[in-house]
Amino acid sequence: MCGIIGIFNVEGAETLIMEGLKIMHYRGIEGHGIATEKETKFSKTFEDLAIRSSMNALGHNLHSVVSFVKQPIKGKGLFASNCEIYNWEALAKKYGIDAKNDSELLFWMLEKDILPDAIEELDGDYAFAYWKNDEIMIARDIVGIKPVWYSSKRNNQPCFGFASEKKALEKTGFQEIEELNPRKIIFYNVKSNTLFVKERKYFDILPENSESYEAQKNKVLDLLTDAVEKRLPVKKLGLLFSGGIDSTFLAVMLKRFGVDFTCYTAALDSELEAEDIVYAKKVAQYFNLDLKLITIKIEQVEEYLKKIIPLIEDSNVVKVGVALPFYLCCEQAKKDGVKVILSGLGSEEIFAGYERHKNSENVNKECYSGLLKIYERDLYRDDVVTMANSIELRVPFLDKNLIEYALKIPSKYKLNETQSKIILRDIAKNLGIPEQFAERKKRAAQYGSRFDKAIEKLANKNKFKTKSEYLDTFYKKSNLKLGVLFSSGKDSTYAAYVLKKQNYEITCLVTIKSENPDSYMFHTPAIEVVEMQAEAMGVPIIFRKTKGEKEKELEDLEKAIIEAKEKYKINGIITGALFSDYQRSRVEKICDKLGLKIFSPLWHIDQEKEMRQIIDSGFEIVMTAVAAEGLDKKWLMRPLTQKDVDKLVELNKKYKINIAGEGGEFETLVLNCPLFRKKITIKNYEISEDDNSARVIIK
Repeated sequence: MCGIIGIFNVEGAETLIMEGLKIMHYRGIEGHGIATEKETKFSKTFEDLAIRSSMNALGHNLHSVVSFVKQPIKGKGLFASNCEIYNWEALAKKYGIDAKNDSELLFWMLEKDILPDAIEELDGDYAFAYWKNDEIMIARDIVGIKPVWYSSKRNNQPCFGFASEKKALEKTGFQEIEELNPRKIIFYNVKSNTLFVKERKYFDILPENSESYEAQKNKVLDLLTDAVEKRLPVKKLGLLFSGGIDSTFLAVMLKRFGVDFTCYTAALDSELEAEDIVYAKKVAQYFNLDLKLITIKIEQVEEYLKKIIPLIEDSNVVKVGVALPFYLCCEQAKKDGVKVILSGLGSEEIFAGYERHKNSENVNKECYSGLLKIYERDLYRDDVVTMANSIELRVPFLDKNLIEYALKIPSKYKLNETQSKIILRDIAKNLGIPEQFAERKKRAAQYGSRFDKAIEKLANKNKFKTKSEYLDTFYKKSNLKLGVLFSSGKDSTYAAYVLKKQNYEITCLVTIKSENPDSYMFHTPAIEVVEMQAEAMGVPIIFRKTKGEKEKELEDLEKAIIEAKEKYKINGIITGALFSDYQRSRVEKICDKLGLKIFSPLWHIDQEKEMRQIIDSGFEIVMTAVAAEGLDKKWLMRPLTQKDVDKLVELNKKYKINIAGEGGEFETLVLNCPLFRKKITIKNYEISEDDNSARVIIK
């Protein structure tokens, strides 16, 4: 656990480095270092860190776990890292390197030009920067456990900066800050002020494991045992504990290793005892675990929100709800002298623990998709919460070797109609975990701790309509700038509305008009109206045409998204995907290639629920095309109501049509919604129909 920062082509870079290190001071309290081309200095206090002025500088906050090695390290180049490389001794032996710890090992691998070619040999969590001559290389572990943010603009001037935390760049004047996609390595040239990106290979989901179920259980147990063992520190250990299958499994593993550790559980102090508290106490009593319970009254929650939301730089309801119990646990663990804490994060993704996995046609593909996003969704939040308490986070379920194997476990061993994470639960029972604990259903931290309920009560008390509106008051900036893959219909518009309510900035719309009415990717009816909708929203639109040829139309989509990124500096793309993996996976692939995050807030939402929520949210939507049994031209161009949803439910029972129209049964157009500043009225249109369908032609 450390903090790294670098600033290049900026006058007085060393002063800004000092400021950034102070902002991230908690990431390393054992010492601080600054390096320029001419000078390297390390001190235990900031006061003794004065260094000569420079245009380029590298900085480091040190938290030493294995040996005390001052950073930045100087050789032919300069090096700073935030890492836990678990196979560093084996790599040192392989490459004949005499190193005191993992950071020194990485440094010498770079000095000897072994990295970046051998980067996939690294087993662990890392983020590092290496500056040699006029080039800076920055990389992080493939899952994204250790964070890095970067920017190429400060005060509207081209330059380069990177840091472990976004706030360290924001508060030193950088703009258009992006989180480094873990699947990429970036190289910055100081002289030409240019960036080069190198792609990295990610995990595979094929071929599926073909061994017997017993053999696969044994393999998973071996991999999990290794994943936990390699993460055991010499220093005092804590475990984030909910009494769920993941944390209980880790607790039993730690008991098997004879480790001295403390379990931490946090929840709202309420009349109805939180579920996580109930289970944590039961499991702790059964296994004789050292358990510390942390509870706070609802009156105290707001004070913690004031600390946590600016810390994680995000007011997303789910992220905040999870961060609250996490922060409370870490706060107590810090008081207890804990230096390393284990988390069960990642188990849901590799063993299929979420509801969306049950609804997926390809379970491992859904697991893969979740892992792609975990660095944005969970890992940065968890990293800064632990760092703020000077504790290092370790996540055994996100071990690289375990992920590689788990993504190829057949879906029948992961879930069925009644249970998820089957293979993990069966292994747990073999280890002596009672069925009542091994089979406990998934309960998200914000609900098991009752902190989501606390946020809801506080929002109501303060007269806010939603939890999001209430949490936004603690963080005045938008979470991220997003573009919307926009079709004019209900799904893309409602998806944008959902993210807008969560304090994401809707920066632009991206619309593709296909010449092929049967396009595999793009909605075609009433596409002409999107420019009016963009005007009604008050956001710009990127409008691009495509011939609609299968797969080739994706090239046009990629060009449009590139334009959105370059012109409007978006950080990610919103899609209205419900169940079409064909569409979502292709957009996901493009976004990942471009270093953009993807948000599909409606993914696998219940069809009827989505339709009712849209209407309840004040959307005026009309059908512009119908092509299903029970639907005719009478449905077209009239605002849909809850009674219409009732009829769609009946048609679903009778003809099995998709209530949300995801199967092409109908297409929609949004005429008004809370995102619009003014309503759209369609005065001139005609209806074209044949035996099986009808559609609106807008004149």
